Parts: sequence; structure tokens; C-alpha cells
Amino acid sequence: MTNVYGHPLSLRNKMARAFWNTVWLLLYRPSPVLLHSWRRFLLRCFGARIGVGARPYPRCRIWAPWNLTMGSHSCMGNDVDCYSVAPVKLGARVIVSQYAFLCTASHDYTDPDLRLIMKAIEVGDNAWVGARAFIGPGVRIGEGAVIGATASVYRDVPEWTVVGGNPARLIKRRVVASSETGSE
Repeated sequence: MTNVYGHPLSLRNKMARAFWNTVWLLLYRPSPVLLHSWRRFLLRCFGARIGVGARPYPRCRIWAPWNLTMGSHSCMGNDVDCYSVAPVKLGARVIVSQYAFLCTASHDYTDPDLRLIMKAIEVGDNAWVGARAFIGPGVRIGEGAVIGATASVYRDVPEWTVVGGNPARLIKRRVVASSETGSE
């Protein structure tokens, strides 16, 4: 994927982010909670790829919408911080709960100049990122995985598992009741 706004720290990128921050402040943030279609429209105007029925809430912060993909019926709750210096891809029916932090950039602590490191985050279909969870650069969360509240995730999370803690550790496999058995 090519970033049409150039390097994340280029003047062009900074100007685009300044314009986006103005639009966020004046048009996105004050929009009523139920106006998801309006916020989807604004995000798409800035290059985000937003699926049908996605629900970006008004208080979620998105650093660079052009690096965001939200699958159909996915949700980014209020006060989510999507630090999308590199791409953030949310699959279909993903829930990112309030105050979660999706962080695609950090600094190389082994480098005396602490150079910027940017790595994409991918969250598979049907996954849930709990409240106040931290997802670090380069992490892939598998389909159906659950990240417990306040967990700190620095490594990939396998499909259909539940993780929690700091650093996040496997708690158990996720078993989903089948609708054929009448369970919900």
C-alpha cells in the first residue's frame, strides 16, 4: 500500500494531519454518537477504507485516516487512540473498546539516535480488543481473539484465544457456542 501523504514525518504529511485534526475538531468530534455514517464519510474523504456499517465513535482519535482500514460492522469506541503512523487494519465485526491504544510506532532503543520504527497492526475478523488494552507495533491479532481489558500486547495473538496481562499471556482457547445447539 502506498501512502499518498508521503513519509509520516514529511511536511506534506504534517500538513495533511493538521488539516485532518481541524476537521476532526470541528466536524468529526462534535457529531452526535449515532451519526456513524457522517464520520465514515469524513474518514473516507481522508483516504480511510471503511466497510459497510462500521462504527467509528466521535471521541476516537485517529492519527492518519489514510492508514486506517475498518472492516464491515467493526467498531472503534470512544477514547480509542489509533496512532496510525503505519497501517491499522481492523477486520469485519471487530470491536475496539474505549481507551484502547493501537500504537504502530515506537523508537529503536538499541539505536543511540532512537530512530522511529513503524510497523502495521492487523486485527482479524470477530476479534475484541478490551478496554484500555495496548496493542504494540507489528502485532497481528488472529480471528476471534479476545484481548483482555488493560492487557499489553507486544506479540502476535493466535486465532480464537483469550489473552490478558502485561505482557499479555494466553489465558485460554475461546470456545464459541454454535447457533445449531440453540446456545447463544
